[in-house]
Amino acid sequence: MTSPALPGRVVVIGDVIDDVLVRAIAPVVADSDTDARIERTAGGAGANAATWLADQGLAVDFVGTVGRDDLERHAGLLTAAGVTPHLRGSDEPTGTIVVLVEGGSRHMYTSRGANLETIPADVTDALLKGASHLHFSGYSVFSEAADAEDWNDLIDRAHAAGATVSVDPGSVAYLESYGVIRFVRAVMGADVLLPNLDEGLALGRADDALGAVETLLGLFPVVALTHGPSGAIVGQSGGDVLDVLSLVPPDEVVDTTGAGDAFTAGFLTGWLTGKGTDEALAVAADRGMTAAARAVRSMGARPR
Repeated sequence: MTSPALPGRVVVIGDVIDDVLVRAIAPVVADSDTDARIERTAGGAGANAATWLADQGLAVDFVGTVGRDDLERHAGLLTAAGVTPHLRGSDEPTGTIVVLVEGGSRHMYTSRGANLETIPADVTDALLKGASHLHFSGYSVFSEAADAEDWNDLIDRAHAAGATVSVDPGSVAYLESYGVIRFVRAVMGADVLLPNLDEGLALGRADDALGAVETLLGLFPVVALTHGPSGAIVGQSGGDVLDVLSLVPPDEVVDTTGAGDAFTAGFLTGWLTGKGTDEALAVAADRGMTAAARAVRSMGARPR
């Protein structure tokens, strides 16, 4: 029996970030020096998802904005990862996040920089032509460089071109600041929603992960909610809701940065490949958890 063919080209629009990852390797000493492992890597929810999608074997176009001086560097990193970059240069600096990694948790200090200028119109109709799917991150919605109607228009244009659409809310802090109802209005019409637990609880006004998924399935045809070491709950309207366990014991987790983006890529690849079949949801969940398991076993947000 032959394996199903991989889906066609995917277009991703979202953030590009320079990550500074800090992990203490000795007990923290207040007001003095603590030995640490510090790595500078490329990140950003959108760009990470694009590289993980390429790692799954898909053809990927990525749309984003970086500081003008970083255009060549970030274009080169994306190209090396198998992604076709469509980057716009800005007078603002490239976004930067300092990530303090403590076991399986993270504290993030964020300067979004040039990412605040990314708008839906950056995804042209020519780029959507022939694409099978469009994915975008809530971070770009939260920037307020465009109205909710502009994101609705992008979703409509993608559908008109024959592509399905997925959205990763990205950040519960930015989500609550932007407004939950406002965000839902901006992304209505998307086919797949991929929140983490905190985002799902906020969006679904629920007390637990299952309740959030069940509520959100009233708004989106497919919901895949990740909840850290507990795994994920995935469901489709009028169909199955599956509870999927994590594949990584907590003591093997090195860094969770980018794990959600890896899950997104694996899940979307499985869903797009098997779309319309009974087993598509289970296959998608399995691919998502497998990709996330790879991500958490090393430092950094992109495939290694």
